[in-house]
Amino acid sequence: MILIDTGPIVALFDASDRYHEICKDVLKQISEPIFTTWPVLTEVFYLLGFSWKAQDSLWEFIMRGGMEILALDQENRVRCRELMAKYRDLPMDLADATLVTVAESHKIQRIFTLDHRDFRIYKPNHAKGFSLLPPSL
Repeated sequence: MILIDTGPIVALFDASDRYHEICKDVLKQISEPIFTTWPVLTEVFYLLGFSWKAQDSLWEFIMRGGMEILALDQENRVRCRELMAKYRDLPMDLADATLVTVAESHKIQRIFTLDHRDFRIYKPNHAKGFSLLPPSL
């Protein structure tokens, strides 16, 4: 399982994004299931708001099974709050908190993100750190 953050999703569906080609190349190399959370998708749809076509292409990708959306239970929501308090100096936003939380609950170590600065700082309770895709930017 791999988690995907806001940045790569936006880049994949916005051909003018400077990371578009890099993210397409990374996506082609992923053979395992990709997961995200509703707060991440909320950010993505907002950032793709300039184009109904980009938003609809994202919906099509989701409907065809390109990624699954993980729900947050009460325990996950409590953990998000704890993480946002712990990393308040960054600050950690809700989308990042949900990714770290579901990574912990599902023992996921790989995250497809363009936010290497923050995800190198976050330390999930099940690992020393995350393995980031792409490995470098």
